[in-house]
Amino acid sequence: MMLSVAGDLSSRLVPDGLWVLVEPLLPEFTPRRQGGGTAPVDERQAFAAVVYVLTSGCAWRMLPDTFGVSPATAHRRFTAWTKAGVWRRLHRAVLDELGARGEIDWTSAIVDAANVRAKKGAR
Repeated sequence: MMLSVAGDLSSRLVPDGLWVLVEPLLPEFTPRRQGGGTAPVDERQAFAAVVYVLTSGCAWRMLPDTFGVSPATAHRRFTAWTKAGVWRRLHRAVLDELGARGEIDWTSAIVDAANVRAKKGAR
């Protein structure tokens, strides 16, 4: 039953339509230089684990075992994917997909900005 719960959660976090966009953006897995360790993990499971941590606020070390990915592996993948620009490229791919479907309404937008005081009268 535990596997079914993990599968359901992973499917909700990373539905098939999202995975189709994500998979080609992920860099190829390369084993760690020092060797040893466990067999490579399923990339979709690793991605779902990372999405879980990022969206739930869960600490990396508290990642549930149900994802089939260790907290260290999930964090290493997150770091590697960040360095490879996966998140920026995924954001663009999602916008392109939604735009192609006509599902983005650009008639209004929300801008989020920070207001920072100028130091010593600088402009």
